[in-house]
Amino acid sequence: MFALTFALLAFQHSPADCAYDRAAILALDERAFDQNLEGGWRSLAAAGCTPEAADLIRDWRVLHKATATILFWHEGQLRAEAGQADQAIALFEQSRRTMGEDGSQAWNLYVDGSLAFLRRDRAAFDAARAKLSALPQPATFDANPKGPDGKPILLPDGRPLTVAWPPNLNVFDRLSRCWGQGYKVAYACPAGRASE
Repeated sequence: MFALTFALLAFQHSPADCAYDRAAILALDERAFDQNLEGGWRSLAAAGCTPEAADLIRDWRVLHKATATILFWHEGQLRAEAGQADQAIALFEQSRRTMGEDGSQAWNLYVDGSLAFLRRDRAAFDAARAKLSALPQPATFDANPKGPDGKPILLPDGRPLTVAWPPNLNVFDRLSRCWGQGYKVAYACPAGRASE
């Protein structure tokens, strides 16, 4: 028991580990705050400060009166990772896109499946996955998305981001393989692992 308690304490972070320049991060524009893979809220989350990163997104949204659905989504993901399922569900619901908006059908099916995962509703999850996998690829789909500047979006290692069709089906597959686990574990579920 002592060894387990010690191991759990070793993985916890101290408040000093989660220190950040709040004013500087809250002053960032939306792209720098949300899409910089090494800055904004993501640097805090990468340090293991998941609840703090979720609170930071919430505070940035409120301060900037932001309504971008992706911000609700990212906060919801962090809340789900932190085991705050009820809060995550409410945020995921707010991340839905208006039908007719580019990619809205695929995105909303991703939301549906993620909600079903958090609610432990396997039938709804499987239905959302089946609908997503059956969506025809639109003529406007770009496997190499561009940023607002028209340039390719780059990953931290400098490679261009590539997206497969249908988007997020790989996430559904990971959630399915680790069904019954927490969101954080299932979201990163390795290939070859069978559902328990």
